[in-house]
Amino acid sequence: MMADVIAWLLVIVIAAYACAGGTDYGAGFWDLTAGGAERGKRPRWLIDHAMAPVWEVNNVWLIFIMIIMWTGFPVMFQAVFEALWLPLALAAVGQVLRGAGFALRKPSRRIAQRRVYGAVFAISSLLTPFFLGSVLGGIASGRVAVGTTASADAWANPTSLMAGLLAIAATAFLGAVFLCSDARRFGADDLVGYFRLRAWTAFAVLVVLALVALPVTRDDARYVWDGLTSGLGLLTAVLAGVCGLAAVLLLARRMYGWSRYSAVATVALAVLAWGFAQRPYLLPTTLTVSDAAGAAHSLRWLGIVTLIAIVLVGPALVLVYRLDTKGRLEPLTDADTSAAGMPGDNQ
Repeated sequence: MMADVIAWLLVIVIAAYACAGGTDYGAGFWDLTAGGAERGKRPRWLIDHAMAPVWEVNNVWLIFIMIIMWTGFPVMFQAVFEALWLPLALAAVGQVLRGAGFALRKPSRRIAQRRVYGAVFAISSLLTPFFLGSVLGGIASGRVAVGTTASADAWANPTSLMAGLLAIAATAFLGAVFLCSDARRFGADDLVGYFRLRAWTAFAVLVVLALVALPVTRDDARYVWDGLTSGLGLLTAVLAGVCGLAAVLLLARRMYGWSRYSAVATVALAVLAWGFAQRPYLLPTTLTVSDAAGAAHSLRWLGIVTLIAIVLVGPALVLVYRLDTKGRLEPLTDADTSAAGMPGDNQ
């Protein structure tokens, strides 16, 4: 029973990370596609202002995921990191470069430097969700088992490719929906329609990718396919689609606050659908939750510590996001960062 609870906590935390990371990774996608320095100046200005107060908050969930995996399910942790160390390492590199690029872009005065840091931020923001999605695809397709050696097939396969592309599309959709609301909050009325159109486009791409993924999943990840087409897996997948359509309609009615909740629910329910489809396996179809579980006393302490952490950290995260959406948090100014002009600025 405790192992099942910890496993579902792991799924929920993955969902929280996907939803919270959308502003970051999705904004990186729109940063990359905003155009040249002049044309993309306004969208990038909004991205910087919207992300700056909370841009690293989502990494709290990443830490939770790692702790739950290696403490609660050490066998799974070892199998995943042995077989999929390369995409995980690339995702970690992307995570570091993404943060460095975003942090260094704002205080940089030279246009050439800003372009370099901006490109690092934007490209890394695409690579990170893609490789994380490919890891989930490799697991879902049953290519990872205890003792599996690292190989390209474990993560460069049809299911992994579709999962990576779906991760990029989902985060781009989230980012555009969030930025619609942020544009109105910052008084950038010209950017509300700009990002609303991109949210609709991202959702259309997400739907197309999901339709393409259906036959791929059926042929390449049969166990997960069976779970997604029956029972709770099917129900949550349908609810995810309904929430996605609701988000699009709410955007059309200019109800940007509610559209954020619907978009988040879309991604969260999609992750839960994957969890329902894969149960009772952590690694289909070779490693069940009970077989992968650590020692009973470790699970008990993990449950206690996780509960305490959620009680302490959860409200703080909610407060941070609430203050941010209400405009109570402001990014650091040049004076705060002591950014000073240098010879050759604006060149």
